Amino acid sequence: MKLSKPSQLVLVSTIGLLVATLLTACQLVTIDYVYLAGTTGIQGFAVDSQSGALRSGVPTVASGGNKPVALALSSDFANLYAANADNNTVVHFALDANGVLTKKDSITLPGPPAAIAVNQANSYLYVAYGSTTSNLAEYSLSSGTIGSAVATEPLTLSGFPTDTLIPTGVTVLANNAAVYVSVFDQSAYNPGGTATSSANPGWVFGFGVGSGGALMASTASPYQTGVKPSGIAADPTSRFVYVTDYASNQLVGYGVTSGSTLNFLLSGPFKTGSEPSAINIDPRGKYIYVSNALDSSVSAYTIDLATGIPSSVVNVTGSQINATDTQPVAIAVDPALGRFVYTANYLGDSISGFQLNPDTGALKPSQATPYPAQSHPTAIVIVPHGNHSLETTTP
Repeated sequence: MKLSKPSQLVLVSTIGLLVATLLTACQLVTIDYVYLAGTTGIQGFAVDSQSGALRSGVPTVASGGNKPVALALSSDFANLYAANADNNTVVHFALDANGVLTKKDSITLPGPPAAIAVNQANSYLYVAYGSTTSNLAEYSLSSGTIGSAVATEPLTLSGFPTDTLIPTGVTVLANNAAVYVSVFDQSAYNPGGTATSSANPGWVFGFGVGSGGALMASTASPYQTGVKPSGIAADPTSRFVYVTDYASNQLVGYGVTSGSTLNFLLSGPFKTGSEPSAINIDPRGKYIYVSNALDSSVSAYTIDLATGIPSSVVNVTGSQINATDTQPVAIAVDPALGRFVYTANYLGDSISGFQLNPDTGALKPSQATPYPAQSHPTAIVIVPHGNHSLETTTP
């Protein structure tokens, strides 16, 4: 049987696509594992080193609760921690060389956790928790195992001691010298309800970390930070802290002085997309990435390493809109190459991926993005696979 010319073209194209697919499959090299928290637990994906494409990587494990809200990693990537708001727990998992998670131990808090972080020395786990009264708790860590609470600091406003403060994020300086918690005052900012306080609604609480983990309030803490802070991150050089303001569509920047004191960066705050939900800084300390929940996008910025001032990155196309699937609520940058960015899309039930240009900070969609995932993902972290050098920066 002789095929027509159009049929021959279709056949050739099909064979070519099949061959290309097989070759690509043979060349897959996993550079990272991506972990996503959602309604079914902690789901794992493998990252292709060339394209950034995701594929099923490791088995999904239960997070220890039905409402995971945050994930955190130890700096050696040997331990993962999951915070569950429905049963007030933080659960510790060990990570093996193939990315498999094994549950080890857990703690139960007095209230629902909102954010967690581990210091660079892997000696303390910080948990911001509470729904009516809020606190920052510091737990000791030993080979990843969660120990007893070393310190607990109430998060209250002078002059407004009965206001309801809701924690939204926590970050630790890379030099282990300070920890910061972002909160908003629900008594002062309560859309759809009644505001009962005249206090400024957005704040960052700062604490210096002393000998034995002692927490000491930073000078002039807490610091005003817009209306409804939603995420917080410190740069790898321990010189700058950045906060996203969900209600004002802004990025607020601070310089760190005297160990833990914060001062506003000049010319700030800086514009973001609509309803910025989370923030991450690339491991070189050169770029900031912000997920915007309402317009389903990622905002990219370069960091002036001398001043900390962020400038918007314009892609080659001239567009600053890096589109994601619906409602990104968390964002992560891969630590192995510093070449890929991923968002957890709450309403899209997916992960959106981008390739990061290390010379400019510009993003472009990774191959086959977005990637289907479990329903309502809320948090995302990335672990390097194998003996890959981690990206670092020198101030």
